[in-house]
Amino acid sequence: MLKTSLAIAAALTLAATPFAVHAQDEAAAAEPEPAADTRVFTPVSFDVNEDPENILLLDLSNGERVAIRLKPDWAPNHVDRVKRLARQGFYDGVIFHRVIDGFMAQTGDPTGTGTGGSDLPDIAEEFSRMPHVRGTVSMARAADRDSANSQFFIVFYPRLNLDNNYTNFGRVISNMAAVDAIERGEPPANPTRILQASIAADNKPVPVNTAPRVADEISVDDLNAPIRE
Repeated sequence: MLKTSLAIAAALTLAATPFAVHAQDEAAAAEPEPAADTRVFTPVSFDVNEDPENILLLDLSNGERVAIRLKPDWAPNHVDRVKRLARQGFYDGVIFHRVIDGFMAQTGDPTGTGTGGSDLPDIAEEFSRMPHVRGTVSMARAADRDSANSQFFIVFYPRLNLDNNYTNFGRVISNMAAVDAIERGEPPANPTRILQASIAADNKPVPVNTAPRVADEISVDDLNAPIRE
């Protein structure tokens, strides 16, 4: 199942088909009003020492650690999923496979293609009125509103058209500059990687960012060769 982050094409197709829109409006008119949203939307705390059980830490291959405040009062099932996958090590080594300048950085697909996810079942939407502002962490999905699984994205700049269409479940509370430094591309030529995703309460140390293994052996002659300008 396609797991690209922002499935806008389906909505545009619907908007271009008057009959479909008209039929949808008639069906909506016949349905009862949805129940009021009774969730409590508390503000984001930027204190990295507060409630470490709900802080997601991303140690990136650019050498930086990013702290994300998870908001179970906004989206309890999505927060539970991300915490569960992080503690399983699911996100470790996963790249940011879709990074659009001025928009967002998406990750969470172990295949790096944008089409993968975890073995867990998809999650029902938990859309809300919480705005997609800079630093928002939101769950990616396909056209089906209930198709979120493991992929998520971090917003570079406000994108309020995503409100009530994607599940906003957290906010970057420390080192947004490291998010800004994530390599751009779809996919990037040299993608930024999550070396380790962990929950702050677990007190995992920052992993060592080891250099990539050299494919060919280096001989003494190579080391003693003159430097080429």
